Amino acid sequence: MSAILRRLRWVIAGLNKAAPKKLHSIDARPLPLIPLSQQKQSQLLDPSSLKPEPKSPIESMLEAVHEIAIYIHRFHNLDLFQQGWYQIKITMRWEDDECGSLGTPSRVVQYEAPDLGCDEVYGIWRINDTDHSFLTQPFRIRYARQDVFLSMMIAFNLPLNKYEALSTSAVILKFELMYTPVLENSSNLQASLDASPAAIHEFRLPPKSLLGLHSYCPVHFDAFHSVLVDTSVHISLVKGGLLPSSLKVPSDSVGHEVAGEVFDTSKQVMLIKAFLTARDLLIEELRNLSKAINQTVVIPDFTSKVDDNQLYGSFASMDPEKTTDGVSRKVASLTNDVLEKTNSNPQSDETLDSLSKGELLGAFHSLGNQTFYLWSMFLKFHRANKAKVLDYLRDQWAIDRRAEWSIWMVYSKVEMPHQYISSDVDDSSYHGLHGRPPVLRKISEDPAQTAAMRAELHRRSIAQMRINSRSIQDMHIFGDPSRIPIMIVERAVNAPLRSTSGNSYFSHADQKNKVSPLSEVGSKAIDNLPGASTRQSGRILKMVVFVHGFQGHHLDLRLVRNQWLLIDPKVEFLMSEINEEKTSGDFREMGQRLAQEVVSFIKKKMDKVSRSGALRSIKLSFVGHSIGNIILRTALTESIMEPYLRFLYTYVSVSGPHLGYLYSSNSLFNSGLWLLKKLKGTQCIHQLTFTDHPDLQNTFLYKLCKQKTLENFRNIVLLSSPQDGYVPYHSARIEMCQASSGDNSKKGKAFLEMLNDCLDQIRASSSEPRVFMRCDVNFDISLQGRNLNTIIGRAAHIEFLESDIFARFIMWSFPELFR
Repeated sequence: MSAILRRLRWVIAGLNKAAPKKLHSIDARPLPLIPLSQQKQSQLLDPSSLKPEPKSPIESMLEAVHEIAIYIHRFHNLDLFQQGWYQIKITMRWEDDECGSLGTPSRVVQYEAPDLGCDEVYGIWRINDTDHSFLTQPFRIRYARQDVFLSMMIAFNLPLNKYEALSTSAVILKFELMYTPVLENSSNLQASLDASPAAIHEFRLPPKSLLGLHSYCPVHFDAFHSVLVDTSVHISLVKGGLLPSSLKVPSDSVGHEVAGEVFDTSKQVMLIKAFLTARDLLIEELRNLSKAINQTVVIPDFTSKVDDNQLYGSFASMDPEKTTDGVSRKVASLTNDVLEKTNSNPQSDETLDSLSKGELLGAFHSLGNQTFYLWSMFLKFHRANKAKVLDYLRDQWAIDRRAEWSIWMVYSKVEMPHQYISSDVDDSSYHGLHGRPPVLRKISEDPAQTAAMRAELHRRSIAQMRINSRSIQDMHIFGDPSRIPIMIVERAVNAPLRSTSGNSYFSHADQKNKVSPLSEVGSKAIDNLPGASTRQSGRILKMVVFVHGFQGHHLDLRLVRNQWLLIDPKVEFLMSEINEEKTSGDFREMGQRLAQEVVSFIKKKMDKVSRSGALRSIKLSFVGHSIGNIILRTALTESIMEPYLRFLYTYVSVSGPHLGYLYSSNSLFNSGLWLLKKLKGTQCIHQLTFTDHPDLQNTFLYKLCKQKTLENFRNIVLLSSPQDGYVPYHSARIEMCQASSGDNSKKGKAFLEMLNDCLDQIRASSSEPRVFMRCDVNFDISLQGRNLNTIIGRAAHIEFLESDIFARFIMWSFPELFR
């Protein structure tokens, strides 16, 4: 009964006492922040209504809890497959099961009226006392990219174990997505929602974060339930106990054992130091937020190290008979010392150790009052500036993820010579043809095996790594860090590279101030397009085209698309459908169909923007998987695409066979290609294997490499995997391979010509610096065992479509390429 009354009091404290309403009322507001002396008076209004079970004096005065406030701002339907009713369930528990306690919802604040119609919501939010969970009100999802603004704050209390002082266990924050289809009988809706979760997303709050954390926390659930729940998490250590009696300090005559409770001085010292840390973190966060959003926040003078005695006075004034001037002076000296030197200062430990039991209790309550006051101030400041605070926290989250995810990313440099590449054989024809000596390349080791070995060594080092940070950890990634894909990112140091203020990864090295012929007509390009303008004002229309591979589906690349939408929600995208079930034919025909589909899409979007305002410019990007890369490069050669080539922005090639299968070492896969050619006469396979014409120089892919299909892109990212047996490693990376380095045959020379033609386009000067990266993705496929998919290399080829972690790493590490 006492637990219910305590929870009820917290809930009531979150409402406006001038106009009491039900908890689910949209007008429910928290009480304004009031001085502690007035708060004490408000607590004494009706003490008879709250009768906690009696506790020993020591226990009742040394309680502390972690209060974790979770703000659920918005539910955004990114890519849910099913319409119906959804609900979010939140629970919290200690990671160490031995702790044996769950987080308890203590208060709920609806800080803004939900923007929902009567048909879009059912019932109210609720707290389940059985599993100590919180459930939002059910809401209905009807269409893609639908927004549901929930606008609520839920505070959970996690009590500290009084025998441990501070817990060394992390906390698991669990979000569950409940779902039920639309039912004819709405009375069964809640029972249907409670049946089982459709998806789960867990986060880990490290022990360090429990003293103070303020972070954006996006909830996505899983690949089959792709959503974005804009959530922020705020944590502080606050003093437990709600009654004024818990604020009294016993006299020094209290013994070391009262009512069976042992007063452990060392543990109380730890608790006081924890409160000092929590207080400092709150002050720091308030100052950072105030500066970041340009909103003034007045931090009370009593928190300054100059007059910390004033803060202690807030406690002393409550019970002057139990304190002395000596205690006050010692506590003031202690807090000043800690503010100046932090908790690691040995002098601070000595000062704490010199305090008597009563003085420690005085310090505990004084600092507890400070922290509670600052915590209340922070929550009030957050509510008053919720949109700006959320934007700031989201930006900080993106910056932090670059550093955090670098655990799985290995950066290196590779030289990209300006001269033509040749093998180690005599090649006077190249010298005579191009007028400059070739760069001789002899590859003694298999690059694919070298890359795989490098990634495996890095994976083993991660397995031995101890990750110790304060940041919220996404359990999709940190659940088993050694299973996450390893990314090896290479940048071409001699290629013109974009320089960005937010990422020092790129540099101006070897940039040449050359002007591309495109720049001379660039200013006229927009004018020549309907609805476009060269004015500085107006919208930049950003579009991305996703092209599937052999026998693929138009939604194959939806996980990459979803990440792109998270980075830039305003981007327009086309999931190409025109070649579905038609990928066995001629690449020329597939390219023509794609070009027509893309031009129609561009015109439609341009007309829409022109009707609503001025169109300043266009950014057109492409993403291709497997032979979808050959199809889209072929489409770019079509005459109807020519007016739009100057607007090409970012190109992401996901395991694309750009140099074909002249040198394919996968004998099993080669046998499959041979069967497709002989039994089905698949034309595109003939073209990929250069058997579509007796003369190599008249084959389709040889001629395609002569076309300027890469030159106009400002950013080029080539994704490959040494585990992918479906696409030759060198072909996906557009680089030399071991087999061709000593091949002086006609095939070897044709391969080198194709390679140099492609690299010439990437090396070509442009009006703006170009970014060129090769990214190796090394998946952990050990759990799949040894089967046909892993033997022939299909597992990694398909993993590009079934996993989005590699896309997260690349896109959030270099977001400027995708905006």
